[in-house]
Amino acid sequence: MAKNTLDFSSLGEEFFSPIETQPLSSPFLIHKNQALYEQLNLSMSDADLLGVASGEQQFQSTQPIASIYAGHQFGHFVSQLGDGRSCLIGQTQGRELSLKGAGPTPYSRNADGRAVLRSSIREYLCSIAMKGLNIATTEALTLVGSETEVCREQIETGAIVLRTAPSHIRFGHFELFASRGQTKQVKRLADFVIERHYPHCQGKNRYVDFLSEVVKRTATMIAGWQAQGFSHGVMNTDNMSIVGLTIDYGPFGFLETYNPKFICNHSDHEGRYAFEQQPGIALWNLSRLTDSLGSLVTDQQAKSALDSYQTHLVEAYSKLMRKKFGLVEKDDQDNVLIGQFFEVLYKNQKDCTNSLRQLNDVDALSKDSDFSDWLVLYDKRITQEQSSNRIELMNSVNPKYILRNYLAEVAIRKAQDEKNYTEINTLFNLLSQPFGEHPDLTAYTNEAPSWAQGLEVSCSS
Repeated sequence: MAKNTLDFSSLGEEFFSPIETQPLSSPFLIHKNQALYEQLNLSMSDADLLGVASGEQQFQSTQPIASIYAGHQFGHFVSQLGDGRSCLIGQTQGRELSLKGAGPTPYSRNADGRAVLRSSIREYLCSIAMKGLNIATTEALTLVGSETEVCREQIETGAIVLRTAPSHIRFGHFELFASRGQTKQVKRLADFVIERHYPHCQGKNRYVDFLSEVVKRTATMIAGWQAQGFSHGVMNTDNMSIVGLTIDYGPFGFLETYNPKFICNHSDHEGRYAFEQQPGIALWNLSRLTDSLGSLVTDQQAKSALDSYQTHLVEAYSKLMRKKFGLVEKDDQDNVLIGQFFEVLYKNQKDCTNSLRQLNDVDALSKDSDFSDWLVLYDKRITQEQSSNRIELMNSVNPKYILRNYLAEVAIRKAQDEKNYTEINTLFNLLSQPFGEHPDLTAYTNEAPSWAQGLEVSCSS
């Protein structure tokens, strides 16, 4: 067996299981993230890259491993989960490489460990969309297709996404060992994360400083989600990154017609993970992490760290929203003004992204009578400030393009039905620069056509 050179493996086999990946039938490279490839300083032929990305060959002779963790799923604790269809295959340039869909692991819970092309396309595109929006995220290096048949609601083809991140450790890793009373393992895991990802937290108060940083990073991430209208769909604690990344893209969705009660996950019958619930759920998840660190931090230290969440969230969100409205100087009434804008969107079922982008042309927006009263107030506010770079500021944070559900569906259908992958490439390039004008692609700002109004996304992959 090849020597495992993954940093994560230094924790010991209580934390993972060595696995063998299961290659796909007739795999082929659909897309490669060239910019990320160069950033990782990789140097291999596309054939060798395909071999690694499809699970046919090891990356730098590294033994693939699947990690074990627990988690709260829809609020209910599940004592053992783990990488059921993903595995770590190596690391380079400070990033772990992970395959999603390379076959079963000891933690697959009788599942096949596969991912289907449909969900893999969505994850591949959303990770570049979030990167383009400047929201912390795992990144996808390759998308691999195949002729492997995978049974879900129907027979689909299997695919693999090669993901990268500084770490794939989740809140659930800590929950697993804490729930078993294995405090030594909790400490070992915390020390590992601090040393590699929070080196500035190595003082005498290392554990509370570490927790406080996780709280801050999570709050900043959630502020980005809320400001840009992103809904994750499955905010279980095992889907929460210990380094504050958006991870595990499943039934995600971006707000199109503005509705704070938007539920992107068809399986979320009670709306636990509705868009407006995400800030509160993130705090709830952080509380579960804090519970798991109870052997390392006092109750008072934990409370202090959690109490900072709201401050970080509001600060990061308010900063983004002021930019989105072209407001540089703070005003006590800005929250009211911004809130009234979203009331107009909600009442009149306006498109969220397009409406925010149109703020860069007040004259054009004034032609829509729904905004008439609000624009009077907004005009007074921007006149008061007289910022010289208001339009530039707004266009830097208000995307013109987002990954609308129907756009992803068009790419999926072309790939599945026609074996045509050009739409994936078009969307990838567009979403990597969502704030640009891209005049030849303005049709991608259109609202969903009638055939796409009832599209549903669930946890099924």
